[in-house]
Amino acid sequence: MRPYGRMLVLAAVVLLVDQASKFWAISALSDGEGITVIPRLIGLRLLLNSGAAFSIGEGTTWVFTLTAAAAVAGILYVGRRLRSPAWTLVLGALLGGATSHLLDRLFRPPGFAQGHVVDFIDYGGLFVGNVADIALTVGCALLLLLSLRNVPLGDVADKGRPSA
Repeated sequence: MRPYGRMLVLAAVVLLVDQASKFWAISALSDGEGITVIPRLIGLRLLLNSGAAFSIGEGTTWVFTLTAAAAVAGILYVGRRLRSPAWTLVLGALLGGATSHLLDRLFRPPGFAQGHVVDFIDYGGLFVGNVADIALTVGCALLLLLSLRNVPLGDVADKGRPSA
């Protein structure tokens, strides 16, 4: 399988795991009760987030919908040049997380392109996130690392072109 295909497979896995875990969270945590996993560190509680990280930008959900759509389109475009296994992992994680958030924004209540993201992993009361957030955070950290180490996205023949 080519790198672009591997990127799409990884993105699909992230998307499916995230959406399945959100389905579970809505059914198991909708009564308002939380579940302690590791006391004072990790818990589970349902939160429907109309904003971005830390609920920033509530009321501007359409901006996050457009941003997620642009991110998905950009990753799909850049991903066509993939040759690096490391970049395949990074872009697959980012694509899966961004696509899952885009689907939440498009199809979850309260309405089309204004949907709330389902968050349920409570990090000691600091913030509440989901599996897509983990994929996005890890993907961004690895993107920064690969960029700092000048790891090329594509073939050596791509050297004359900007790498992303």
